[in-house]
Amino acid sequence: MWQLFKEFLTFLRQEKKWWLVPLVVILLLLAAIIVFAGGSALAPLMYPFM
Repeated sequence: MWQLFKEFLTFLRQEKKWWLVPLVVILLLLAAIIVFAGGSALAPLMYPFM
């Protein structure tokens, strides 16, 4: 897992693609919300977005 993270940071540094960082962070946050709220009371509110 850490190797993938290091490789991603190396890619960003070499290719100067720093605009990808906010995109990846937002996608990870969205994935975490879906995973953790999937079995909770928030689940019915997420159905229109899936």
